[in-house]
Amino acid sequence: MQDPFPIIPSCFFPSDGGHDHNNRHHFADDVDPAAIATAAKPGRSVVASVYRTKIGGRCRPITITWCRDLLGHGFSVAVGAPDSAAAAADADADAANSAPIDCKVELRPWQFWRRHGSKRFLAGGTAVEVFWDLRSAKFCGEPEPKSSYYVAVAADGDLALLLGDLRKEAYRKSGRQPAPIEAALVSRKEHIFGRKTFSTRSKFHEKGRSHEITIECKSGGSSFDSEMAISIDGEETITVKHLQWKFRGNQSITVSKAKVEVYWDVHNWLFSPGLRHALFIFKPTPMMACSSTSSSSSATLSSLLSSSPSPTEKKKSSSISSSAAAAAAAAAAAGVEGCSGYCLFLYAWKLD
Repeated sequence: MQDPFPIIPSCFFPSDGGHDHNNRHHFADDVDPAAIATAAKPGRSVVASVYRTKIGGRCRPITITWCRDLLGHGFSVAVGAPDSAAAAADADADAANSAPIDCKVELRPWQFWRRHGSKRFLAGGTAVEVFWDLRSAKFCGEPEPKSSYYVAVAADGDLALLLGDLRKEAYRKSGRQPAPIEAALVSRKEHIFGRKTFSTRSKFHEKGRSHEITIECKSGGSSFDSEMAISIDGEETITVKHLQWKFRGNQSITVSKAKVEVYWDVHNWLFSPGLRHALFIFKPTPMMACSSTSSSSSATLSSLLSSSPSPTEKKKSSSISSSAAAAAAAAAAAGVEGCSGYCLFLYAWKLD
């Protein structure tokens, strides 16, 4: 059953540990409008995966971003600041931790030498080295390679993160061994474009199979008779009628015998001019603990959602809504007891 103003499970929030709610890390804080504007270009595909691992004795997020445009492919590696609680303890001694550190590589047809190499930088005083080999990578028309490649992030004498199927080659080239704790996939963000139909293939679990996700907008006889349908592997799982009144909401679906909570915010589609995006969040919830703790967040979310604009308030900001941003805080909640930390974020850009 659809909930136009969703009560988001409390496990979508990081543990407070006695800190003020204003100190929580929200995914919206990671969404730089300038960065989104750069990504939002027709013909340019962007996929970003966020992993959590230990570097320098601290738990840090590592973001691997892949992009594809008319000139070729590229990827970047960003090592984020430590978890907020650890960073707050010594912010004065390590102010550099507040900004991510990037390693960017562009793969152009005339720059074959960039398809393999390494780059070293510092993250909070810890030496980090990125190794990559994409000379034989098979992209299959996607921004992210599917096989015959590796990208490795080394720190503290180990490989903190290793992607790709050429694992032995990565160990040999880097001279490192796997880290004692394997990196965990926290979230995946994709940008897709379309006019009425938006499609992509993605996983709901790191080790699960890929599913075909299709989002379709249907217009009736008037602008106030819009509908939206979300299909998984060709089967329509969610239908939203009277979209102008239900532009934000959530609904539970079942995919491969697993429960997935789907959140949407399509306010910008309906009430913002120009190139605009909607946000869809797919959150696997395999454990009962997530639903059992949902009541504790009701009061907090009521205050967040009370400011949600009505369909007539077209002059409101077109940024991600507070409700969606609150749901997106799950991207920072990996490791919260009793709740899967993975979220899939789809930014669906509507072309006129």
